[in-house]
Amino acid sequence: MAEYRISGVWKDTNNTIIAYAFHTVNDTGASASRAVKKTKAQAIALLEQAGNSATTWVWSYNKCIWIIGETVTVVNGSNGKYLRSNPDNKLTDNLGHLIDYDWIAP
Repeated sequence: MAEYRISGVWKDTNNTIIAYAFHTVNDTGASASRAVKKTKAQAIALLEQAGNSATTWVWSYNKCIWIIGETVTVVNGSNGKYLRSNPDNKLTDNLGHLIDYDWIAP
């Protein structure tokens, strides 16, 4: 059982998410690891394991801190499985609103 934060994504030339920045939360919940790049398939497999969970981790420019966001779930859509936050038809549902790490770390 593990708890994760997802702070960003990597996208391909079609603007499709292909990888996620995963952070492992420590036992006390007080901090999280550095980002580890997980492919879409790895991320789905990780969150489908019983007991594992994830939330988004969003940078607050006003407070200059990371803020825990919404719960992330695996959804089986018309084009296959993908990660989604708070499935309520908002634009942030597919995690595309997170930081685009593509220009920071290949």
